[in-house]
Amino acid sequence: MYYMQSGPRDSLVQCFIKRNRNTQSYHLYLGLTTSLTDNGKFLLAASKLKRATCTDYIISLRSDDISKRSNAYLGRMRSNFLGTKFTVFDGSQTGAAKMQKSRSSNFIKVSPRVPQGSYPIAHISYELNVLGSRGPRRMRCIMDTIPMSIVESRGVVASTSISSFSSRSSPVFRSHSKPLRSNSASCSDSGNNLGDPPLVLSNKAPRWHEQLRCWCLNFHGRVTVASVKNFQLVAVSDCEAGQTSERIILQFGKVGKDMFTMDYGYPISAFQAFAICLSSFETRIACE
Repeated sequence: MYYMQSGPRDSLVQCFIKRNRNTQSYHLYLGLTTSLTDNGKFLLAASKLKRATCTDYIISLRSDDISKRSNAYLGRMRSNFLGTKFTVFDGSQTGAAKMQKSRSSNFIKVSPRVPQGSYPIAHISYELNVLGSRGPRRMRCIMDTIPMSIVESRGVVASTSISSFSSRSSPVFRSHSKPLRSNSASCSDSGNNLGDPPLVLSNKAPRWHEQLRCWCLNFHGRVTVASVKNFQLVAVSDCEAGQTSERIILQFGKVGKDMFTMDYGYPISAFQAFAICLSSFETRIACE
């Protein structure tokens, strides 16, 4: 399944997201050309469901059938009440039995049915922004099923035009893999036998541009509109020291009123990248 496979090691897969404000839906397309205006190939769809204490984003393989009860259901993302923390759940095995071959015999055994929305694969958090709308967001993603060991000490993947960041104001791994840690947010936690913590992604810090009077990141022409939603994620190669890699794993940015680019690469998948980008659409009471 293409949407569950990790992106390439040496480049980024160029995609874009179209938002429909009326239906609260989001469609992900694979870019077929380098143009920001091509129609693209449909990949995934998501629908926003606002609840009393949280917000759910249902992710589906079909744009006309976005439901947890659908055979096209792929997963979901749920926020906390403030919209500062998100959990991504893999639901692509829901409704189907998982077939496994026993190591000690030749018969096939069927594992129990996987409950809906019970398999967390990523945790996303946004820090409180003391500058309010005057400063950029700070986000962190804990990729539960991807080990930190894929990133070397210098932030390199193992084995292998300036766009405004905010408004002009002053200061793989398959997602079915076993989770490597508990649900706590600490990047030092580890739940596997090898003591290998999960991969941690953090947004690349923008620079303040004195002449433009805005926070800026270089998106190499893939982002054209200033927005607080724009971000670039890199690996935190040293959890304790907080050292980050220069290699961009995921970037997301605005190019129109309801059009956004999404470019991702190894080791995350299209599904994981899409879910992370969906979190950027949520309004944060405590962050903005």
